Amino acid sequence: MNAPAVTPEPLQLVVGEEELLVDRAVRAALESARLADPTADLTRVRVADLTTPQLTELVSPSLFAEARVVVLEAAHEATQEISDAIISYGKNPADGVVLVVLHSGGGRSKVAKALPAALKKAGAKVVECPKMTKPAEREEFVRHEIRVAGGKTDAAAVAALIETVGSDLRELASAAAQLVADTDGKVDETAVRRYHNGRAEVNGFAVAEKAVVGDLPGALEALRWAMQLGVPHVLVADALYDAVRTVARVAPLGRVDPFKMAGELGMPPWKIRKAMGQTRGWHPAGLADAMQIVAQLNADVKGAAADAGYALEHAIIKIARAHRRA
Repeated sequence: MNAPAVTPEPLQLVVGEEELLVDRAVRAALESARLADPTADLTRVRVADLTTPQLTELVSPSLFAEARVVVLEAAHEATQEISDAIISYGKNPADGVVLVVLHSGGGRSKVAKALPAALKKAGAKVVECPKMTKPAEREEFVRHEIRVAGGKTDAAAVAALIETVGSDLRELASAAAQLVADTDGKVDETAVRRYHNGRAEVNGFAVAEKAVVGDLPGALEALRWAMQLGVPHVLVADALYDAVRTVARVAPLGRVDPFKMAGELGMPPWKIRKAMGQTRGWHPAGLADAMQIVAQLNADVKGAAADAGYALEHAIIKIARAHRRA
């Protein structure tokens, strides 16, 4: 009568590099184990630091029948010996132990690459956590987060949220949940703009948007504001790179239908439409210069320059000059 409705899967394989999704998979495994036994303990260990005897000890049944969740991190780094031990255990897992194997999906050796297939064959529950690189994937992620939180939204609101918050999944998930709570579930573009007013400056987008249209005073003012707020230099540099690169990709196309080009460019229609407006005043030579500037800036803010703040300011000035180049 007291048995849990769901028994946790004893062998679980989490494949992918999207950190938020991987963390959620581990948390779900732990929560499932604690439904069966509230005292279930969690142990995490990196495979590269693990020996076969240690693995055996971690997954051996407890004398006191204590439940546990053992998470093996970075399993793509496994040696042949450890890989064989994991596979051997997976074929006959112990009662009361949930083994969660985290694997990037790749690996440098044949051993590492073969491990996921072997665990799948052994009957592992598989959770896919691929890196989200396409705009459409992030948009679907935001829609899902709002839906799970009990809210409703539309395409314009999703686009506005990504524009103001950025592409970090943790921040998007947090913002989506907060918006649902603050708006009684009706998340529209107006709500996004109202609750995240000024967030673009925090993420460096305002700096980039002013820089790519040649607004030097506005870009420098936005940069100073961002620095005062403590925005990491690398985030502003990333925003500048993304803005210049987007304009460079859209400029040669002329006037096009953003919706028809979205799939080909791998961008949401709203981003293409915005870039089309930002292409005015740019010439091919100037865009080529700007691409070199933001590429160098990327290295500068990551340690190549003595003063990252100065490097950002100097890059913005040079982008403005490139914008005026015929």
